[in-house]
Amino acid sequence: MSDATIQLLFFSAKAIIIVVLILILLAGILMLLGKGREKVRGKICIKNLNKKYSETKETLCAEILSKKLFKKFIKEQKTAEKNQAKEEESSPRKNIFVIDFHGDIKASAVDALREEVTAVLGVAKPQDEVVVKVESGGGMVHAYGLAAAQLQRFKQNQIPLTVCVDKVAASGGYMMASVANKIIAAPFAIIGSIGVIVQLPNFHRLLKEKNIDFEQLTAGNFKRTLTMFGHNTEEGREKLQEEIEDIHNLFKNLIHQNRNQINIDQVATGEHWLATQAMELQLVDELSTSDDYLMVQSKTANVYEINYEAKKSFLGKLTSGVNALKNNLMEKDFFIRS
Repeated sequence: MSDATIQLLFFSAKAIIIVVLILILLAGILMLLGKGREKVRGKICIKNLNKKYSETKETLCAEILSKKLFKKFIKEQKTAEKNQAKEEESSPRKNIFVIDFHGDIKASAVDALREEVTAVLGVAKPQDEVVVKVESGGGMVHAYGLAAAQLQRFKQNQIPLTVCVDKVAASGGYMMASVANKIIAAPFAIIGSIGVIVQLPNFHRLLKEKNIDFEQLTAGNFKRTLTMFGHNTEEGREKLQEEIEDIHNLFKNLIHQNRNQINIDQVATGEHWLATQAMELQLVDELSTSDDYLMVQSKTANVYEINYEAKKSFLGKLTSGVNALKNNLMEKDFFIRS
């Protein structure tokens, strides 16, 4: 085969690849134009944690016990399960529903949380319990306010609520935790940060140096208090500070209503503490990991992990990476966060 033929084949292959890529790009653009809003459907997934613990124990015993002892273990296990089934017929065990909440700045997980709360409320009874494992360093006030309101639904329906914190429940994360009847935290978990912060850069002087004008028209004296590109006034700063103080007071009132045993003025300084210190301040009630708490409870209760899984369309999957990047960049934008 001549060099000219080989070069022609390589050129053809490259041309085909380029055409395919262009077609894929055009298809993506058409999908974006054709679909005003992606349809998201999801389902509630349930995992029996009692069964999980039992299977894990059985797997380990199969490895570390002799065949004779393992057979004995299996026999005892089956007998225990039969006895438990008989007991439940006459005296049903309580159910514990476990929900995970991993919060970002926008509290994006609240969309799944509201579905999970609604699902649990459909079957839970006052003798049952809900355990929410919260992990969040806080974020937008309105978003975490909604997350806390979702947890409040359990208390409104007389369902006991326990919040477990293994790593961090600070600011908006602690706002959620404070709703619970009981807060359990791992010894080195970060707790507190009851405060509000607003931060944004200002490029006014830079634009002025480059002779660039910035125009902003508003109706209402305080439609915009501070801006990233215009000249910020002392009046605007004072107004925004007033708004921040109002939000902080609402934050403090919410926590004090749910945990009136704490000295709110002592803890609402924006500081955070390790759980061992937070317990002295009565910000938490017990030191333990969520794993220990659930394993102990599984001996006398049926423990179910509840998770809402959203099924996204092809377009949703295509843009999920972009949305994740957008969420990370939001921290650099101007917003009020707890």
